[in-house]
Amino acid sequence: MNEKRADNAVADRLLSEARKRTAQQHKAPTGRGRIAMIVGIVALVVSPISIAGWVFGLVTLGLGLTAVRRPEQARLARIALVLGAAAIFVATFFFTLNISMR
Repeated sequence: MNEKRADNAVADRLLSEARKRTAQQHKAPTGRGRIAMIVGIVALVVSPISIAGWVFGLVTLGLGLTAVRRPEQARLARIALVLGAAAIFVATFFFTLNISMR
């Protein structure tokens, strides 16, 4: 009788661990992908200020490249990479425009 209880306890423990792992796999993407996307949006907003656009754009590219390796964050990371590149291009455009207007 005690053996059945011990077997059930082990089976219950294994089942609960498997459920926890499955729940962790189905969580919404958080972490570097989300942070990279937020920084990318900020970079695009401040990109008319050339130096800020370059700095935030490069930070976004760095965060996006590290996050794209994780499958659950790859979509947000790709969006962040595009935002970072766009911020750098816009910052370069405004920098060139500022020099040409002098």
